[in-house]
Amino acid sequence: MTRKITLIALFLSFFSTVAFSQKDAEAKKILDDVSTKYKSLKGLQASFEFTYADVSDGRSQSQSGEISIKGDKYHLKLPEQEIFNNGKTVWTYIESSGYKEVTINNASEMEDELTPSSVYTIYQKGYNYRLLGERKENGSTIQEIELTAEKSNAPFQRVKLFADKEKKDLVGWEIYDDQGGVFKYRFKSVNTNVDLADSYFTFNPQKYGKVEIIDLR
Repeated sequence: MTRKITLIALFLSFFSTVAFSQKDAEAKKILDDVSTKYKSLKGLQASFEFTYADVSDGRSQSQSGEISIKGDKYHLKLPEQEIFNNGKTVWTYIESSGYKEVTINNASEMEDELTPSSVYTIYQKGYNYRLLGERKENGSTIQEIELTAEKSNAPFQRVKLFADKEKKDLVGWEIYDDQGGVFKYRFKSVNTNVDLADSYFTFNPQKYGKVEIIDLR
């Protein structure tokens, strides 16, 4: 009798693992709709709140920022920091206590990072996904989708995406690291009808005065 119960438990455990590893068709439809709408936009500009929480000790810190996205290009503004990515080159500009520096990298060397543009397509390769549920938030229906990495060496093992059901817009996401930390991004205001010049995504040192340049290309 005990052996029979054990075998049943093992079978159920195996079945649940297989079921979890499969890609949820309903979640894929939501993600496809969000990705398709994003790709159809001329550009997107939004203000957001960023929070990092350490689950192990309960500490958290928050800051606000602005993001502009156009295809694979983005321009991120944070307190004392700006990041420009024109699809080929990434400039990370830091200004603190009067000191200014910009670090330059090839965009291809940062492909493993989850960026404001790649978050719309991250599910398409290397991840399983499932719809966790829906909830009402400020009059909108928000759908929560969990992504889990197919490989143990993936840069991000677990990501949650939050989509507006009616507008098919991404309103936020969460990234879980292997140290018990959670990175949360939530859009506060979004403009999906903005036409941004390509030059907006390229760092122009003439606009920032004397800047130390660290070129790592």
